[in-house]
Amino acid sequence: MGPRPWRLTGECIVGLARGGGGRKALPADIESLPGPRLVLGAQYDESPVGPYRELAVAEPARLGTRVGMCVTTMVVTTAESRRAGRANWGLPKELGTLEWLHDGDARVLRWLERDVVLRATPVGLPLPALVPFRTLQRRADGPVSALARVRGLARPAKLEVTVPDHDPLSWLAGGHLGTVVSSARLVMGEACPPETAAVLRRAARRASRSAPEPALSSVSHPGD
Repeated sequence: MGPRPWRLTGECIVGLARGGGGRKALPADIESLPGPRLVLGAQYDESPVGPYRELAVAEPARLGTRVGMCVTTMVVTTAESRRAGRANWGLPKELGTLEWLHDGDARVLRWLERDVVLRATPVGLPLPALVPFRTLQRRADGPVSALARVRGLARPAKLEVTVPDHDPLSWLAGGHLGTVVSSARLVMGEACPPETAAVLRRAARRASRSAPEPALSSVSHPGD
């Protein structure tokens, strides 16, 4: 399954989708929240399970007091990534065929089995970016939460998504706000149940309160 936290490098397309339909029922104990959904296309050159490509759709969600994103559709190109994603984070990964293409500055991701295409055309200059986020999923042992972050050079982009009319993702078709992130570095933290995370936070607070104050040293001077 590879070490945790997972560290991945590559290139990705990120878009905010505001389509009104097509919301999926989320796993038990995870509640849907209003707001734009996230669409992601990525080519990872390095990961704990080797190179692979990925397409994902996520919805804003809440698990208790934690707010984050719940992935509802996810396709990857290797069985190793599928197994690790399901076992470690409860991600609903399925296998598919994804093509990642360069068309000048544009980046194109095509899901061949469903003829879904993401095309991101940069319209601005690249700027360093760091984005932390939280995933909320349901694993075999129940709901889990994981912290993650992605950094890289982000360029604003026009994202055009093409989806056949009959496809469950047809609500995603059209233009959206997007970003192309090059030199991307993604870190996925270990997922844990909410109760475990709360216990760890309380233990950390107790440890910080009980830590001894640093001793103050003084220097004696003649005549003191």
